[in-house]
Amino acid sequence: MADEEARGVERMEVSPGLPQTPQALAAWWDQQVDFHTTFLHHLALLVPEIYSAEMDPDLEKQEESIQTSIFTPLEWYLFGEDPDICLEKLKHSGAFQLCGKVFKSGETTYSCRDCAIDPTCVLCMDCFQNSVHKNHRYKMHTSTGGGFCDCGDTEAWKTGPFCISHEPGTAATTKENLRCSLNEEVIAQARKMFPSVIKYIVEMTIWEEEKELPSELQIREKNERYYCVLFNDEHHSYDHVIYSLQRALDCELAEAQLHTTAIDKEGRRAVKAGAFAACQEAKEDIKSHSENVSQHPLHVEVLHSDVMAHQKFALRLGSWMNKIMSYSSDFRQIFCQACLREEPGSENPCLISRLMLWDAKLYKGARKILHELIFSSFFMEMEYKKFFAMEFVKYYKQLQKDYISDDHDRSISVTALSVQMFTVPTLARHLIEEQNVISVITETLLEVLPEYLDRNNKFNFQGYSQDKLGRIYAVICDLKYILISKPTVWTERLKMQFLEGFRSFLKILTCMQGMEEIRRQIGQHIEVDPDWEAAIAIQMQLKNILLMFQEWCACDEELLLVAYKECHKAVMRCSTSFMSSSKTVVQLCGHTLETKSYRVSEDLVSIHLPLSRTLAGLHVRLSRLGGIARLHEFVPFEDFQVEALVEFPLRCLVLVAQVVAEMWRRNGLSLISQVFYYQDVKCREEMYDKDIIMLQIGASLMDPNKFLLLILQRYELADAFNKTISTNDQDLIKQYNTLIEEMLQILIYIVGERYVPGVGNVTKEEVTMREIIHLLCIEPMPHSAIAKNLPENENNETGLENVINKVATFKKPGVSGHGVYELKDESLKDFNMYFYHYSKTQHSKAEHMQKKKRKQENKDEALPPPPPPEFCPAFSKVINLLNCDVMMYILRTIFERALDTDSNLWTEGMLQMAFHILALGLLEEKQQLQKAPEEEVTFDFYHKASRLGSSSMNAQNIQMLLEKLKGIPQLEGQKDMITWILQMFDTVKRLREKSCLIISTTSESIRNDEITHDKEKAERKRKAEAARLHRQKIMAQMSALQKNFIETHKLMYDSTSEMSGKEDSIMEEESTPPVSDYSRIALGPKRGPSIPEKEVLTCILCQEEQEVKIESNAMVLSACVQKSTVLSQHRGKPIEFSGESLDPLFMDSDLACGTYTGSCGHVMHAVCWQKYFEAVQLSFQQRIHVDLFDLESGEYLCPLCKSLCNTVIPIIPLQPRTISSENAEALAQLLTLARWIPTVLARISGENPTIPVLFDQGMGDSTFEFHSILSYGIQPSIKYSNSIKEMVVLFATTVYRIGLKMPPDETDPRVPMMTWSTCAFTLQAIENLLGDEGKPLFGALQNRQHNGLKALMQFAIAQRSTCPQVLIQKHLIRLLSVVLPNLKSEDTPCLLSVDLFHVLVGAVLAFPSLYWDDTVDLQPSSISSSYNHLYLFHLITMAHILQILLTIDTGLPLAQVQEDSEEARSASSFMAEVSQCTSGYVGCDIPGWYLWVSLKNGIAPYLRGAALFFHYLLGVTPPEDLFTNSTEGEYSALCSYLSLPTNLFLLFQEYWHTVKPFLQRWCADPALLNCLKQKSTIVRYPRKRNNLIELPDDYSCLLNQASHFRCPRSADDERKNPVLCLFCGTILCSQNICCQETVNGEEVGACIFHALHCGAGVCIFLKIRECRVVLVEGKARGCAYPAPYLDEYGETDPGLKRGNPLHLCHERYRKLHLVWQQHCIIEEIARSQETNQMLFGFNWQSL
Repeated sequence: MADEEARGVERMEVSPGLPQTPQALAAWWDQQVDFHTTFLHHLALLVPEIYSAEMDPDLEKQEESIQTSIFTPLEWYLFGEDPDICLEKLKHSGAFQLCGKVFKSGETTYSCRDCAIDPTCVLCMDCFQNSVHKNHRYKMHTSTGGGFCDCGDTEAWKTGPFCISHEPGTAATTKENLRCSLNEEVIAQARKMFPSVIKYIVEMTIWEEEKELPSELQIREKNERYYCVLFNDEHHSYDHVIYSLQRALDCELAEAQLHTTAIDKEGRRAVKAGAFAACQEAKEDIKSHSENVSQHPLHVEVLHSDVMAHQKFALRLGSWMNKIMSYSSDFRQIFCQACLREEPGSENPCLISRLMLWDAKLYKGARKILHELIFSSFFMEMEYKKFFAMEFVKYYKQLQKDYISDDHDRSISVTALSVQMFTVPTLARHLIEEQNVISVITETLLEVLPEYLDRNNKFNFQGYSQDKLGRIYAVICDLKYILISKPTVWTERLKMQFLEGFRSFLKILTCMQGMEEIRRQIGQHIEVDPDWEAAIAIQMQLKNILLMFQEWCACDEELLLVAYKECHKAVMRCSTSFMSSSKTVVQLCGHTLETKSYRVSEDLVSIHLPLSRTLAGLHVRLSRLGGIARLHEFVPFEDFQVEALVEFPLRCLVLVAQVVAEMWRRNGLSLISQVFYYQDVKCREEMYDKDIIMLQIGASLMDPNKFLLLILQRYELADAFNKTISTNDQDLIKQYNTLIEEMLQILIYIVGERYVPGVGNVTKEEVTMREIIHLLCIEPMPHSAIAKNLPENENNETGLENVINKVATFKKPGVSGHGVYELKDESLKDFNMYFYHYSKTQHSKAEHMQKKKRKQENKDEALPPPPPPEFCPAFSKVINLLNCDVMMYILRTIFERALDTDSNLWTEGMLQMAFHILALGLLEEKQQLQKAPEEEVTFDFYHKASRLGSSSMNAQNIQMLLEKLKGIPQLEGQKDMITWILQMFDTVKRLREKSCLIISTTSESIRNDEITHDKEKAERKRKAEAARLHRQKIMAQMSALQKNFIETHKLMYDSTSEMSGKEDSIMEEESTPPVSDYSRIALGPKRGPSIPEKEVLTCILCQEEQEVKIESNAMVLSACVQKSTVLSQHRGKPIEFSGESLDPLFMDSDLACGTYTGSCGHVMHAVCWQKYFEAVQLSFQQRIHVDLFDLESGEYLCPLCKSLCNTVIPIIPLQPRTISSENAEALAQLLTLARWIPTVLARISGENPTIPVLFDQGMGDSTFEFHSILSYGIQPSIKYSNSIKEMVVLFATTVYRIGLKMPPDETDPRVPMMTWSTCAFTLQAIENLLGDEGKPLFGALQNRQHNGLKALMQFAIAQRSTCPQVLIQKHLIRLLSVVLPNLKSEDTPCLLSVDLFHVLVGAVLAFPSLYWDDTVDLQPSSISSSYNHLYLFHLITMAHILQILLTIDTGLPLAQVQEDSEEARSASSFMAEVSQCTSGYVGCDIPGWYLWVSLKNGIAPYLRGAALFFHYLLGVTPPEDLFTNSTEGEYSALCSYLSLPTNLFLLFQEYWHTVKPFLQRWCADPALLNCLKQKSTIVRYPRKRNNLIELPDDYSCLLNQASHFRCPRSADDERKNPVLCLFCGTILCSQNICCQETVNGEEVGACIFHALHCGAGVCIFLKIRECRVVLVEGKARGCAYPAPYLDEYGETDPGLKRGNPLHLCHERYRKLHLVWQQHCIIEEIARSQETNQMLFGFNWQSL
């Protein structure tokens, strides 16, 4: 063979050049004898060439040349014909039954709680959506990466293992199709080819030489090109690596960032190319720089370019293999066989094992591809999965050790594959039987943990490394996976191997039994708290494993007995010291006990006793199977030594008691934490609960008196009960009392806690029900809180859903908060005050709640124990504790001490417990007597309790003591309980003495008793009634006082009331005298009077009152000005970042972005506010934490309500204006619109002669004598105080600065424009909001909106006077040019592209500037301004009517009104005119009624806005209809208030001669016709209301959307954070470098950048994978907000932690919508930042 090869090589070299086409090449390969050599030779020639440019490769070209020169020939070689055709055929034939999708980090996975075998069985998004589980109780989780979809795996699901696409019966997978599988030749070729390919991949991947290649690949002369390659590790942060690279390579930041991102993603990257020496030098540099910043240097290697090329290609070849294998099961099997074949004569393991063992040394990118290879081959074929698992277990120890010393994440380690194999039930069983995998895992643990063993061979985790222990937990997890499903069939071999594994596991527990012992500190406090977390964490990790081992043992009685014996042996081995040491003797009331002399308070004690607790668990399970009778066969009685078993758990409980008694307080926090976890739900099942069980086992097997003596001795209380301790040391007394209480409590638990299957006759459901009842007795709780307080089993289930509805009812949540469960009344009877899982606070809370409840129902306050279930036979002797001598003695002693006036060794709590024990005894006896005849009942609690304690004269029995206790005043609260016990005594006595004779006598006493009891009840009832009446009286008095207070302080309530809906929408009208309806008109000669009110306001800072006057010092409202896109009709229209070139005079008709001014309505003196603001600035310069607000831009929090503000609005009083009706009538004749227009034009051209005045003949009549506009009435201008002017300028500049994003400049000509713009936009936004909520226009304004609008309009009037009037006139001319074509200039926009409401506001506010002259400062008188307003409004309204009719949408389904109404007729005739004017471009074929309805709907927002505007401008009271919510009345009320005819077309008829030429010129404007042609961008009226986007009802639909999201900028599938914009529905890639943008030189994340365009910097996003809503504002501010998705229990689930199905809650989504529409996003953010101040917040900029 050897010379064959040599000849082949020679022949190749001689060959004149390889065949050129892939087909020919494949054919030529086929003729070669040895494919392997030929193939390698081919690669050796081509690979280094193709991959020569490592630093900046042309990826597309590389990929193309690999395809043509390597892959296509390989595919030809494999199939022998055109590969594309073959693959296409195969694709349709070989549909899998297994899905096999491998999860990437961050993908959503679904598990079904009803059908999954265990929680590790998950489905990918697509399979889930197509499966039956969609309608089951599913859970959603976010994958950490590396898992695998289990669809199609019949072992993973109880039902529904296939989704629709993987169902075996579907067309794609039917048998006929499968048969057209591969023909023999292809299989033969694959057998020839695959081994070579795999061998090459493995050899190159694990190749170690840095400079040399394997000999068969070295055929070219070696070049001198090397790369310095940097590898990824988990020690260094991004910034470290960037810093080191910049220093070492002297490169730009961007390049270093590029390298670092690539390293993080791929795991390695060449950072420098060149000769060996240069690369070596770079390597040393990088290492030394990286050592400066962290202890570990970065991992750098210098690789030869050929090595690098082949390694890169090997991975590419791996991906190609993946693709080929996905086509056919035969390919996968051949691949697996090749991987598992061991080379004959070589000691190397098979290829796949070599890969696994090398895994920890590989870099990230290589691992990912190799794991994918394993997934797509071995894991898709069940038989080979088994072989792979066997290889995996064979090298398990080595693999885990490598993982523990590796520093990469678990998700990219080969050990993470264990979950895929160990959780398959059949496979797990096979591995236990064949390879004893349990022992393998436990031995691995014992081999990796020895560094933590101390001299006594116990663990001690002091100074442990968190990372390393975290890696060891992975091994513990594997144990859980193996045990997760119990075997149903046990073979002998399985039993044997399992027991072997159990013994091995006991070794670990032996090392934990008694670990980390502690001794009580006396005198001096401990210096350093010892590390306790590791031991507790391991205990938590082991909790479910311990339970599962016990469950496995309990599958079979024999097995359980053997396991019990093994465990008992192990416990005994650990208790040797206990046997051998010295003894002490305790004596009490005639009983003695000899026991080891040991004191918890002096000797060593440990809280960790997993062996004893496992034994207790096995004992209970044995009792459940009824196998206790056979126990002596395995553990003889003489070896059992029950005292030794009880000893350690008892010490542990005593330790807890002493910690409560504060005897260990010098031992620091670590002990307190351990005790907390010992009893906490996460650990208690295998700690505290089992200790109680162990004591119950002791009580069932020992003599009761001896058992109690042992307890007294260990609690160090034997003396306290033996002789009276006389001490005045209060601390000592308190300590004794606490210890006695703790001991009594444990006795109650031993006798009364029977809710463990095997201890008492109960089922698991009953246990869970009892837990829930006791939780809900504390308070009503949400589902998640209940679940958190219940222990989870190995499947993370608590059994809560099955029983919760039996004991509780669910109450749905409102718009905030969450749903809660409330206990049903019938479950209250099961309340046990001494429930053993209550913490101290829970106990007192529950007791308080239950007593309160009983009091309300007028019941007595006794809370006796509920009758307990029966003990199982094995535990039946425990109740003898109750009636033994020592117990009676203890109870009697406590009662006697309570009656002894000198004694202070008792507390009420102690007595309560003693009563509880008495009650338990009596209940027990009563139950037994009711079941069996009297003579058979040996339990004689009643006799013992009623017997005298001693024979002395004054001896008393317990009954007498109780009677006396009733009279002690301190025990008032226990009276009911004592009465209950005395009644119980009688009941039991009656049951004992059943003979008729006695009954007749006792019934008397009982009757008497009942009579007194009834009296007591009646008395209690009377008292309760009296108390109720008294309460009522007091409440009435308080309510009257409150009303009185509100009346007297009404003003304060007005000015400070917050956003609280309708209550505070009391407008000033209520205080004005009633106005006749005639005067409720705002425009024209009939204008109603504006009645000024005297406003006296209180400053919230200095609390002084001041009347608002023009001449006095200014008062201001705190306000916030913000950019807003709330009304935008074209969302996402590009917005200029700076307003250099913007001309804000005209607002586009789509309202794309406006400036909104909102106020919280709180008033300050201007001077006070300035002082406050300066103080804020000062304090901020001295603080270090993150700025909540931006002082540079004038932000501050309102001192009263903490809203975010950035300016103040001056409060200026309304100027009173009245019109005398005679003058008005006279003027009406003179000043018609036909005369008013020329007059205005004349005045303008007088100012500005360049405009020719066009007097058409129709416009004036010859008799008309021309007057100046001034002659119709003037008055001097208002004089404002300087302080007010200052504030006016300040506010105007803020609006300009924020609205245009420009530096402040009070002289800029655009300042007045911005003032008008914010007035108009704020009015529109408020009108829109009222309309959206369906509220009336004036009746529902909140106080803050009312005050804000009033101040804003009066400010706008004053603002004009602070500017040069010439400037205002210029602006006015431009505004009027829209409606007066005579003034038209080049920059006049077309009628359809402006918002006319903005034009109206600007024109009305600017109009008085026409009256200004150089010489005098005048303004129009009331009467002339009323005409100016009227005609301006009418003109602009007519233009708006035209706007609406030109853009009418003919496709709307409108409710038809009568055909031939007057309105419809005039509409048709008007449209005919328009059609003429546009020379037929606008058709007149729309029916008249349709035009009229469209007009009425379309003009409503404009009219409503105008009504608000004129009301706040002039102060005229609006008609009643605008205060109530009537849509029909609203329209006519608006028309009358604004002096319009209700048939709007009459306007045109009235002014026809004047308006017709305007109409012709408006319609003939070419720009207008242009607008009409562009249908898409045209704005129609009424404008559509903006809403947040529609969200799907089911949250998994959103997750589905996110899973299909591909980042537009990066090709890889790495984890992305898809975020949904709720304004426009765009999905963005958040917090990722790939999508960052630069704004004004700053890097910002995709969301922040999007917000700048979509919401002018303000936006609401939903983080899809976390189900969190985020509000953002600007570049660096944001906050989280509860998502509108709730689970069925009315709770949100941020981070999908619980994973329950979520559904949209429409009320909450609506609330979110209102936060946006009310412009409260900024306020929400400020509030949340104010409450959650963090030193370093979240970096919002990168969102």
